[in-house]
Amino acid sequence: MEQYFDVIVIGGGATGTGILRDLSMRGIKALLLEQRDLAYGTSSRFHGLLHSGGRYAVKDAESARECMEENTVLRKIGQYCVEATEGFFVRTKGDSEEYEECWATASSEQGIPDLRISAHEALRLEPNLAPDIQSAYRVPDAAIDGFRLVWQNAQSAVRYGGVVRTYTEVVAIEHINNQVTGVRVRNTLTGELKKISCSMIVNAAGSWVGRVAALAGITVDVTPDRGSLIAFNHRLSNRIINRLRPPADADIFVPHGSITILGTTSVPTAKPDDFEVNREEVLRQLEAGKALFSNIEDYRILRVFAGTRPIYSPGGAGRGATRNFAIIDHKETDGLLGFLTIVGGKLTTYRLMAEKTVDRVCNYLAFKAQCRTAQEALVPPVPQAVREDARRHLPAYAADRAIDRLGPRIEQVVARIKDNSACRQLVCECELVTLAEVEIAAADSTTFSLDDIRRKTRMGMGTCQGAFCGLRGVGVMTGHLAKGSTAKKLLREFLEARWAGIRPVLWGNQLREVELARAIYGATLSIDGAMNDEKE
Repeated sequence: MEQYFDVIVIGGGATGTGILRDLSMRGIKALLLEQRDLAYGTSSRFHGLLHSGGRYAVKDAESARECMEENTVLRKIGQYCVEATEGFFVRTKGDSEEYEECWATASSEQGIPDLRISAHEALRLEPNLAPDIQSAYRVPDAAIDGFRLVWQNAQSAVRYGGVVRTYTEVVAIEHINNQVTGVRVRNTLTGELKKISCSMIVNAAGSWVGRVAALAGITVDVTPDRGSLIAFNHRLSNRIINRLRPPADADIFVPHGSITILGTTSVPTAKPDDFEVNREEVLRQLEAGKALFSNIEDYRILRVFAGTRPIYSPGGAGRGATRNFAIIDHKETDGLLGFLTIVGGKLTTYRLMAEKTVDRVCNYLAFKAQCRTAQEALVPPVPQAVREDARRHLPAYAADRAIDRLGPRIEQVVARIKDNSACRQLVCECELVTLAEVEIAAADSTTFSLDDIRRKTRMGMGTCQGAFCGLRGVGVMTGHLAKGSTAKKLLREFLEARWAGIRPVLWGNQLREVELARAIYGATLSIDGAMNDEKE
């Protein structure tokens, strides 16, 4: 039987899952479709900065105000995905005093709390900073985990009746008499085609919004803008460090757990999935980063990665474009009823973007319900008794990390360990991921690969980049293989994805790490040759 939903949301990033959560909380029957896995695109391919708005204070006042307001909201509702690090805006010796004065005035006008401190005080608080910095300001920046944010929004939506389907590509948008009637979709793993009916479609596909709109014969002028980033295997600072100058490449350092991410670049591209990073980009960012951390070359690089921003700005491009968002009602622009596109914006403002979009949906459907996403936490708090139980059964230090990832779902992990103590062992020592957690992730209906497990658990994202946990993880997956898949194929895809981020930085300790991985998989396990032979 053909399925029907009031609203179909296309796109499984922060905005799409935020919209699904808001729709579901208001009681609207909604389905989210994502062509890959949740958080595959931009929402996991950025530096992880929850903006205070300071970066946009001078040139983009509206975005700055929105960032500050939503920063406050997300700190409250996102306790398990936000680390309240605070941040510094630091003027280096080569930066303009005039810009500093302009920034301080604009920041105050936009309501961004900033406290000027001396260079001496900044160095006392963050001793790894370059010794010749000139001044600094404390701002309420924070670090946010994009993977957790997206999955927590999706899980919250499901609790309210929302439906999520990953690996489901929209191949056609159907309409009759200029009214949306549904979509045709293709399962990207099996090739199966289906039709799903609806009253309304929300195009929240990020850098892919132009391609989705084209399925309805509509043009949306969005320019993907690629940004590359560097992940260091060290926590260079306890606070986010922004360089106090007009936005440019390599001027933000964001600590996440035990690592630090440096970014980002800005390069227009025609491909929404242009994720390749070259060595020249890495070297340029390292050179620019020395202004804030003069000994940056002493730190080991873990990997590099890239994502694309969906830039929608008829009057500008790249860094010259506004970071505000736009909601396009295609009834007004193209005469097609029941089709909205949301584009632009920042991850920091995803919840606001979702709220404004769902307000439009409610008006269209004549549905009256208030938004509650700013008041209700993404994940219910974990009771103290559950925390203590987890600490008794999980390995040392692993319990708190698992609670941060899972929230109340930590009870499932503990229950599995109680049933079988072998599930207590660590599959991924770097990220402290137990066998119990990997088994639960592997059995999930949205898991089809080791990378799907990685996005749910962080397995393979630590120091060894999957060298040890890849083989362990694929052993767990063998009982959950999709049709046409093999353990060998899953392992190859996982290792190749890790390799893509390591290849541009093959020097020093990272090169030694790669040789270790080659020895494990090639020499010891004799997998290297077999993995290239599809007939085996």
